Amino acid sequence: MNRKEFLGSAPSPRLATRQMDRDLTARSIQRRNILRGILWSTVLGGATVARAVDEPVLVGSPDRQLQVELFTRATPGAASALQYRVSASNQSVVTASMLGVRLNGGTELGRDCEIVGSHTKAIDTSFEQFPGKRRHVADRATETILSLRERGAKPLEWQVVVRAYDDGVAIRYRFPEQPGWTDLELAAEMTEFAFPRGAVATRLPLAHFTTSHENRYERTAVDQIPSEGLSGLPLLVQLPGARWAAVLEANLTDYAGLYLARGERGNLVSRLSPLPAEPAVAVRAKLPHDSPWRLILVASDPRQLIESDTVLKLNAPSLIKDTSWIRPGKTTFPWWNDFYETNAPFKMGLNTETAKFYIDFCAEYGIEYHSLDGVNDLAWYGGRIAPYEGTDITRGIAGLDLPAVIEYARQKGVKLRFWMHWEAAKKHMARAFPLYRAWGIEGVMIDFMDRDDQEMVNFQRQLLQLAADNQLTVTLHGVAAPTGLERTFPNLLNSEAVRNWEYDKWDADGVTPEHDVTVPITRMLAGPLDFHQGTLRGVPLERFKPVVAAPVVIGTPTRMLASYVVLQNHLPMMADYPSAYRAHPLTRIVAGVPTTWDDTHALAARVGEEIVIARRSGHEWWIGAMTDRHARDVRVPLSFLPDGEFRAEIYRDDPDAESRFRIERRDVKSSGELRIRLAASGGALVRLTPRK
Repeated sequence: MNRKEFLGSAPSPRLATRQMDRDLTARSIQRRNILRGILWSTVLGGATVARAVDEPVLVGSPDRQLQVELFTRATPGAASALQYRVSASNQSVVTASMLGVRLNGGTELGRDCEIVGSHTKAIDTSFEQFPGKRRHVADRATETILSLRERGAKPLEWQVVVRAYDDGVAIRYRFPEQPGWTDLELAAEMTEFAFPRGAVATRLPLAHFTTSHENRYERTAVDQIPSEGLSGLPLLVQLPGARWAAVLEANLTDYAGLYLARGERGNLVSRLSPLPAEPAVAVRAKLPHDSPWRLILVASDPRQLIESDTVLKLNAPSLIKDTSWIRPGKTTFPWWNDFYETNAPFKMGLNTETAKFYIDFCAEYGIEYHSLDGVNDLAWYGGRIAPYEGTDITRGIAGLDLPAVIEYARQKGVKLRFWMHWEAAKKHMARAFPLYRAWGIEGVMIDFMDRDDQEMVNFQRQLLQLAADNQLTVTLHGVAAPTGLERTFPNLLNSEAVRNWEYDKWDADGVTPEHDVTVPITRMLAGPLDFHQGTLRGVPLERFKPVVAAPVVIGTPTRMLASYVVLQNHLPMMADYPSAYRAHPLTRIVAGVPTTWDDTHALAARVGEEIVIARRSGHEWWIGAMTDRHARDVRVPLSFLPDGEFRAEIYRDDPDAESRFRIERRDVKSSGELRIRLAASGGALVRLTPRK
């Protein structure tokens, strides 16, 4: 039948789907009032929810504001398709969307299935997270396990696990072992995210799966996202009716990384990173096996998304029993400034003299770590930075006396960190990591992975485990956004996966002020991030030009101070050269900002416009505020403070001052607020100390 005949004989698939959606919604509203009472009386009591086989399954959050509905229904091309929808306070967040997977060979789970049972329980626990955005994390949710059976000649059984939190919904697939099915070969996921008409996304556009995830963000209507290419996670969505959502992935374990693409109906569909040598296969594993969680955070304000710890809650508890050796701190990173220095009595570079020069600087300013990395295209262990050429990561190049540098750092009370290409780590880490521990090395930075297929995901976990066994912390560069693995391996201090201030070395437009204040509401939702921070030599937007040696960034000195609070980064860099720091009056303030936190509150968050975040370390609170290219006044409510009086030390922009900043001090209480003027591309740092 041609297209004209089809349209003339029946409603279009899209119109038919919309009508079915409306009909089912009307029926569901009637059922919800009946089932909601059953749900809450049974879930709160910890019992199994009774249900009729043909009824939708409802899962509600502990505060009863968020609800997930799972059901099967006939759709074009599917006899009894498994679907879900999400609502918050009776407002649609995700409309009817497919669930399911496609096995290698073509079998599709979820296209023609029946719900054979469900079990619901309440989760109410807590855990300690260090390092993190807060130390104490409360974990409360409602979890339902939906048991399914495929119809037809091969009645495979599988499960969908759903958790409803007060701030989001998480869904994962569970594949049990059963007669005739002992191995999983997954070609694709059919998970969909259909947002209401009018939803607008802030997304990371990507051309393919092999990527460092360092592109610029784009803002576009969800149904206008280009059909070609991919969107990386997290994906931020502004919903009609002043509500927000974000799509993330959590607990990525022995599986392929998730991306989104636009589907035929304008909705978003899942794409899994394929195995490098087998592009038709994404996951190969023994059964039983679980997928990662597909997480949809939901909030009435973007600030609530920033405060969420739900990505962590969906990961396994820490495998490291004694974490006393994990010490977040700041590190130098000479690669960023191209080993620039003024009036050095020796040639700066990958040599013993330069390493000692930096170690002296670290000791002088209380900077915990110095990093050995590379210069131009030469790694500290010899050979090209990329691609890796097989050199030994336990030896320094000619002129870099590694034992002498290690001993000098020990005498000065400074620890060393080693950068390396991931293939160098893969080849040598079984022998090198125990040596690093014996030498007193603090940790490693692993770079240039640019993949998150199942093989790379498994390598990263092996690396983190071996590093933990040898008391080494880890930073990942050239990598996808984190998925909460730092709960299981708290030695994972941060990941890159973001366009950051290294691009000011070569990008004609630089890293714009708008990008700086978009990242905390997009990439940072996934977890800690590295941003190549540190230089106090910022310039106004109109004066910016990229330069490789001693690069500058766009913005004011107090904007840089603010970034150390705004960005969750447990190993932030002080990436500029020592004499630049020694010449600036704010260097000791930079060095003194904490690198892990006991609590976090987002006070303002407007995508691409402004960001204000307060974080607590011990009894002190720190506030960071940043704006876009426009000057603005920010009002900072202090209601998050406990009772009592605090001394506020405010570092704010002052374009008329020679140093471009000024310091103010005043006494404040929780009933008050601060009003701070931010310059164009500016920022402010506030330190709040209890008055005794």
